[in-house]
Amino acid sequence: MKNAKKSHITEEVLNDIKRILETMSFGSVTIIIQDGRVIQIEKNEKFRLK
Repeated sequence: MKNAKKSHITEEVLNDIKRILETMSFGSVTIIIQDGRVIQIEKNEKFRLK
């Protein structure tokens, strides 16, 4: 990658992502990065109906 900056992922961000993943059964998590830093985490959860 050209001009790739080293990302600065804090323990707090990792804990937030882990907490989100542990509470989901179906869906997706999108991590938005700007200037090498996580600025937003989006959770899109799906509920399956039987």
